[in-house]
Amino acid sequence: MSDQGEFSGAILDPGRAAPAGLIDPAGRPAVKRFDVYRNNVALSLTEALQATFPVLQQLVGEEFFTAMVGQFLRQHPPRSPVLMYYGQDMPAFLEAFDPVQGLGYLPDVARLELAVVASYHAGDAAAIDGAGLAEMAPDALLGARIELAPPVRMIRSAWPLYDIWRANTGEPGHPIGDRGQAVLVTRPEFDPSVQLMPPGGPTFVQALLDGKTFGSAQQEAALRAPDFDLSQVLSLLLGGGAITKIDEDRE
Repeated sequence: MSDQGEFSGAILDPGRAAPAGLIDPAGRPAVKRFDVYRNNVALSLTEALQATFPVLQQLVGEEFFTAMVGQFLRQHPPRSPVLMYYGQDMPAFLEAFDPVQGLGYLPDVARLELAVVASYHAGDAAAIDGAGLAEMAPDALLGARIELAPPVRMIRSAWPLYDIWRANTGEPGHPIGDRGQAVLVTRPEFDPSVQLMPPGGPTFVQALLDGKTFGSAQQEAALRAPDFDLSQVLSLLLGGGAITKIDEDRE
């Protein structure tokens, strides 16, 4: 029997011959059985990627996506038996895949789809409502640290990522702009929600994720975007069940 590396490589590459030494229970060469098994493995992995990247498939077409995935499988075999984690290397693969170099937004689309999957499978955490923030004294709020829920994800893109997403997820007529966009992924109930972030919003949310105080996050966002609207960002976070805890700074 050949070693595990040779077997695994042949499983994901239909151009490679079956490993030497494979036999069936009767001691006969098992090349046909191996081909069937190889086809089933490739089909299962392809279906897993189709489930993870439906927008990506819609953008490039099913036939092209299937052929592209065939290349991806050979370069990036699964590292985990849990298929919901398969595909983490897709953005980097797309950045280097010659046939899609004219579609520079595809890697960020893949990143967003991975973020949606990660948000869906993230742990639960009880969200607070807006009253918790509204009842705090201004000085206490500025010094507080805000804890965000495990499902929260954020993607910044040089492309109109949110518009591309909306136009390919049930709203074909959604206009696509010509500027970069940042999106926020939350999970208010059972399914993730993708929202467009306003100016300064990504800076504010990233500062909170980095453990900075509410006041510091607000200040950084205002410096980055003079038209930063705090109430708009808080509305997105609260509406998405994204705030789970407020810790007043005791230092």
